[in-house]
Amino acid sequence: MGSAMSASFAPECTPLKKRYDSCFNEWYSEQFLKGRSVENPCSKEWYAYSACVDANLVKEGIKPALDDARREAPFEKGGELQEREQGKEQEKK
Repeated sequence: MGSAMSASFAPECTPLKKRYDSCFNEWYSEQFLKGRSVENPCSKEWYAYSACVDANLVKEGIKPALDDARREAPFEKGGELQEREQGKEQEKK
């Protein structure tokens, strides 16, 4: 792993992202990969960064389009989009 981490899309969130990335990378390399821990201790950092990103998605007017895309392709619901696409393929046969 290199030390260069990407910036957040919202510059004001970059310090929070760096804190989360640093915490996660430390845990992942020093705890998880060595079999010492499976619980990620960085949830506080993640939620702070996530809240900042969400606020900026609203501020920039991106959130409505993102919400629409999630409704159209809800990957967190077991890949519905993939199932619909497979169904279309079956109909063609």
